[in-house]
Amino acid sequence: MPARSSVPHRVVVIGGGPGGYDAALAAAQLGATTTLIERSGVGGSAVLTDVVPSKTLIATADAAIAVGESHDLGVHFFVDDDKGHPRKPTIAVNLAVVNERLLRLAKETSTDMAATLTAAGVTVVMGEGRLDGTRRVVAKTAGPTGEDFDSFDADTIILAVGARPRTLPTAEPDGQRILTWTQLYNLTEIPEHLIVIGSGVTGAEFASAYTNLGSKVTLVSSRDRVLPGEDKDAAQVLEDVFTRRGMTLQSKSRADKVEVTENGVLVSLEGGATIAGSHCLMAVGSIPNTATLGLEEAGVTVGDSGTITVNKVARTSISNIYAVGDCSDAPPLASVASHQGRTAVFHALGDFAKPLDTRLVCSNIFTSPEIASVGYTEHDVESGLVNGIVHKLDLDANPRAKMQGTTDGFVKLIAQPESGILIGGVIVAPRASELINFLSFAMEHRHTVDQIARSWSVYPSLAGGISETAKGMHQLKK
Repeated sequence: MPARSSVPHRVVVIGGGPGGYDAALAAAQLGATTTLIERSGVGGSAVLTDVVPSKTLIATADAAIAVGESHDLGVHFFVDDDKGHPRKPTIAVNLAVVNERLLRLAKETSTDMAATLTAAGVTVVMGEGRLDGTRRVVAKTAGPTGEDFDSFDADTIILAVGARPRTLPTAEPDGQRILTWTQLYNLTEIPEHLIVIGSGVTGAEFASAYTNLGSKVTLVSSRDRVLPGEDKDAAQVLEDVFTRRGMTLQSKSRADKVEVTENGVLVSLEGGATIAGSHCLMAVGSIPNTATLGLEEAGVTVGDSGTITVNKVARTSISNIYAVGDCSDAPPLASVASHQGRTAVFHALGDFAKPLDTRLVCSNIFTSPEIASVGYTEHDVESGLVNGIVHKLDLDANPRAKMQGTTDGFVKLIAQPESGILIGGVIVAPRASELINFLSFAMEHRHTVDQIARSWSVYPSLAGGISETAKGMHQLKK
């Protein structure tokens, strides 16, 4: 721990999402006088309207599809009709109850986080913060007048203001029929026909969830496949599952306009085709909340997309100002934001700060099945960006997967040809988010596929698929 001066270092954090929360907590732990300014609630959009509620919804959807597909395991549900004959019941999802629960969990999480900050000595200010030069932050009220009510001098400023859903002028959300992902939780009934525009991570996750909840779903993609930025084999598995479960995939189609009709929505595609549905989810990316932060006046460099340019310790072009999370140009993941928040504070206060290495960042897409990845990709190998060998083992070869009735998915490992050091991996499986950490740890410590193959795994287990895939790479090394 660094030596502390007699005058406490003053840290002001704008934004209380994962990055801002961890930054404030770390600063308080290191003895800094710490203030966190948040306009909606500690946890920010990640906790209140994004990660926590969406993954809670997905957990419910996973439970629904598990019940619906349990007949493959020999489990059948029947009720007797009025004549005593067995009849298969309908699986019903009460969306009002589901949404009430997930919003309650989000609020409870926010309350717990706020209590943790307060206990650590952080001053939490409810309001909207902006820069007033490079060493002062002004906080505005959340009321209708928006008058300045306080200002805070700072030795270090951490910007953690996140991002908001991107909208289109020809498809303005109304919160009832045309929705962003923050507005879905107002629904009280399962949409009869949900049209999802955008086949990136957000679009794919919600398309998967609502299909499993019982909606008819049409997924509109401007590209030739779902998840165009992800592993092609993983995307193909997901498309196969989506199609088998009844989803309609509208690829190579760009939405031109969305209109509210008497009974729902009408989506017009470029070229003249239309799709009628009950609701439309706009999942066309996000916009960083940086426009009103006073960045230009303070001299902070901002990229063309509005994200704040930072280095590997989250430092901006101004030495005492840092930016973390979705408002920065780092990967937009809650885990990255948290890492950046702590790293920024450690760097500012003289503690050990490990620079962010994006090749070691593992990510997960919470579709059904999940898709988790880390490091270099097969596309990187094929394009010549990196020299590597690739080996894939399908999940239908895994004993535990067979027992569970799971056949969709695989483990794919990428290693250096000569040394066998692991440099990347993809896992498509139930709970892939729980399995990918093993690969991230192996990459962090430069383990080889032979070392992974020699590691112990429980038999039978999905994790055993990692060891089995690694064993298959022994003779592939050059």
